[in-house]
Amino acid sequence: MSDSNPAAQTPSDDKIRCDACPVMCYIKPGASGACDRYANHNGELVRVDPHVVLDRALAHGAAVVPFHRDGSWDGTLISPPETFITAIGAGTTYPDYKPAPFIVSSEVGGVDMVTVVTEGIFSYCGVKVKIDTDRFLGPEQATVRAGGEAIGHVTTSEYGSQMLSLGGVHHLTGGSKKEGRITCEALLDLCNGKPVELTIDGGSTVMVQAGQAPIVNGVKEERMRVGCGSATIGMFAKQWLGLVDDVVVVDDHITGVLSEHQAGKVLGIPDTGIKIKGRRSTPGRYFQVAEPGTGWGGTNISDPLSILGPFDRKVAWPGLRLYFISTTGEHAAYFELDDGLIPREKEMPAELAMLSQRVKDNCEPALSTVLFMAGAGGSLRAGVTENPVRLTDSVKDALTYVTCGGAPVYVYPGGGITIMVDVTKMPENAFGYVPTPALVAPIEFTLRLSDYQELGGHMAEVRPVSSITLDDGRRPVAPHADNPWPLAPNAVKRYFG
Repeated sequence: MSDSNPAAQTPSDDKIRCDACPVMCYIKPGASGACDRYANHNGELVRVDPHVVLDRALAHGAAVVPFHRDGSWDGTLISPPETFITAIGAGTTYPDYKPAPFIVSSEVGGVDMVTVVTEGIFSYCGVKVKIDTDRFLGPEQATVRAGGEAIGHVTTSEYGSQMLSLGGVHHLTGGSKKEGRITCEALLDLCNGKPVELTIDGGSTVMVQAGQAPIVNGVKEERMRVGCGSATIGMFAKQWLGLVDDVVVVDDHITGVLSEHQAGKVLGIPDTGIKIKGRRSTPGRYFQVAEPGTGWGGTNISDPLSILGPFDRKVAWPGLRLYFISTTGEHAAYFELDDGLIPREKEMPAELAMLSQRVKDNCEPALSTVLFMAGAGGSLRAGVTENPVRLTDSVKDALTYVTCGGAPVYVYPGGGITIMVDVTKMPENAFGYVPTPALVAPIEFTLRLSDYQELGGHMAEVRPVSSITLDDGRRPVAPHADNPWPLAPNAVKRYFG
């Protein structure tokens, strides 16, 4: 796709200067700039990668353009609103005085709409990584590294998952040049669906790839927990009834004990005299039974008996049947007390083994989720309207619908336009970079044409969707099946009245 650039400068050696980002590369003939996104083709500055448009016809297996025997086809893709113009490959507004590269009008359900697209250069950006695992990755606030450089930190654990916060302006610009470069590389790979190996100070090494199972210390995760230890007791207490006398569900956070738990009391399970090491919370719930680790239930133990104290001889009895299981069902063991009230491991009864498998079957597959997060700054918003704060207000008032590569985003409340998007919902290779360093990501704003005019939008730059043709390297792709169509009539109704 050609990107005419009136500001490009031509030195005597036939290099041309690209002003698509702050680096301002001089590009010699036949070469590309530092970002590999713009090149010098016979003295003209061109985009190397194609401009992506979403095509609903492709999603349904239909032809892009119907065959016309009379030769009347004018080269347009399809009739609006079946085409959505994304910002992938569209270009940027840098040096910030230019309108967005594409401001496209269409009619949707009898409503005149406009979509404004631009590739944002985001220095203020990062990713939130959700890793489905019970295994210990590292202490909260521990530094996360890629290639030995600090690129983020461990944040709070969530239910069955652990969270990393990576990138951000301080890692991109506030450290050494190498830290910024490696941070940018790691973010780019994560956002484009590539695997990245991360090491955590005082913790684990984890391989992360969006939409794929995480690999912790070389072990591929298969499932996330069915629940905490207490919740697991409640879920399966009825099914264990009669098969065992007591159950311990080992969990780094909340270990559950059936005979003490309210579920056990309701079912009439008698006390067993069991003693659990750790801090007792409410009945049947124990905290801190062991240190975090990669063993049973996200603890550092390999022997479940290590969390037991001596049984109460006034309550326990020989032959007492004791069952241990982890919150993923990955670990399970069956014991019976001997005459000295010492647990002895026995072969697990078939019915109990079946229930161990049931716990596993109720666990969801473990995945790595990568959420791109960025703030749309003043210069980007100026490419939409001459009065940028009015765009912010329009987004907050739900008059403007924001997408990234056609994918829906979450817009954070409060000031500014801070967005978060699941990268697996976007077309592949939707992200680029510039070596300032910063990520380049697509962002689209869709609203009524009348509202756009009220915003002080760049009305002279509005062009009909029918003017976007198959030439000049445009690439039609099918939208993600789970995404709402950005120009669907129900979306218009939902967001615009």
